[in-house]
Amino acid sequence: MKNGAVKLTVFFEDPFWVGVFERTEDGRLSACQTTFGAEPKDCEVWAYVLKYYSRLRFSPSVAVPVRRTAVNPKRIQRQLRKQADCSGLGTRSQQALQLQREQNKQERRTRSRAQRELEEQRQFALKQKKRKEKHRGR
Repeated sequence: MKNGAVKLTVFFEDPFWVGVFERTEDGRLSACQTTFGAEPKDCEVWAYVLKYYSRLRFSPSVAVPVRRTAVNPKRIQRQLRKQADCSGLGTRSQQALQLQREQNKQERRTRSRAQRELEEQRQFALKQKKRKEKHRGR
């Protein structure tokens, strides 16, 4: 059974407004970070979610403990107020985003290595061709 929740935190990280999507499914958390630029209005954030949520690239999932307990409504209000006041990322979200950065870094390294090898092979073939032409006396 899929049991999931999505949470969006929007905060100001100099010089841009940043949104962090945290997706929790079956005790696993994955995150995605997006940059809004100027301060987004609620309607703009909602439009962004509707339009681009399917295209977001979430990080690999990280295990997170699932706690289900009855919580006092006043406590929920306090927690929400406290959460709205502080603008930061959860530790697990940071771990998930770091994992995604590492994967992107590895992909970029392999891609650039392949391009560099292709360029070296092309240069080598060009040098060999020039050497043969010189040797033939042309």
